Amino acid sequence: MIYIGVDHGTTAMRFAALSDVTQETIKLEISRTDAALMSEKQIITSLLENFRVSMKEIGLIAVTYSMGDGISAIEDIHAVKQRGVLSIEGAGKKTGGGSKVFDAIRNSGIPGIVIPGIHENSNTDPRMNVFSHSTSPEKIGIAYHVFCKGFKDYVLSDISSNTVTLGVAHGRIIGAIDACIFAPGLIHGPLDVRAIREVDQRKKSANEAFTNSGVLKRAGYNDRNELIDAANRKEPQALLALDTLALFASMEIASIQILLKDYGVQGDVFVEGSVAEIPYVIEKIEHHLGLKSHVLDRWSAAIGCAEIARDISIGAREILGLEVKFEY
Repeated sequence: MIYIGVDHGTTAMRFAALSDVTQETIKLEISRTDAALMSEKQIITSLLENFRVSMKEIGLIAVTYSMGDGISAIEDIHAVKQRGVLSIEGAGKKTGGGSKVFDAIRNSGIPGIVIPGIHENSNTDPRMNVFSHSTSPEKIGIAYHVFCKGFKDYVLSDISSNTVTLGVAHGRIIGAIDACIFAPGLIHGPLDVRAIREVDQRKKSANEAFTNSGVLKRAGYNDRNELIDAANRKEPQALLALDTLALFASMEIASIQILLKDYGVQGDVFVEGSVAEIPYVIEKIEHHLGLKSHVLDRWSAAIGCAEIARDISIGAREILGLEVKFEY
């Protein structure tokens, strides 16, 4: 039997399959634009062929979708309304790939669960509910992957297209800081005074402002690879962009460490995402915080979701403090 986790990332859908026999992990990545062009049958066929299994051999699939703010517990994929979100409008880019994958799994007959995001109705520290949304569901997958490594107290910062930082104390999620609140990422960032004025003047929508407030836009680079190449050439604007990412991520991590102190713990620091693959940024973060961090790769969300599916299939009724509303 295998268990599959689905990471609804900003640019790609990542799938990880765990075998309960060989303990092998198999990975598959499909860009969101490519997924949008595939039929539901093609998506399921691609999974079966890449993971070399039949539908009967899949025990459970754990799916993440968009912000996950329509549910507060882990639920059966057939029980959720609107794919588990309040609305697809708001912060982020819409391609249709995530919706296509979600519907393909829901209509396939394979058992599936939906992971929630963390938001104002979640069972986390109520002080964090001054903001309506804290983090999207794939960060739960990353956090559970860390938990499965044996950690119960930690801060996790995912730095890529956007930056989101989450805190876990005593094995429970206690709060998170979402991308539109604090630290910028490569593409997304919070709205400053200039952006607010441009929205008020109808020069751009709030979502357009959010999706153009990352360091790439300000530094004048098109993508991560172009930024890294420029940094390798020691271009000042590229180094400034990386320094900015590191500084604000460090500040966000430190703020969640303050929250953990209220729970009597400090916790290890984990960093994940495409920016975490840049050693220069990790060195800067460790310098700012005065500690060594644990660096995870970009597959951690999908693997963590697969681990959630596996553990729920053997009877887990709670995941990092989130209730499981699914009868296996």
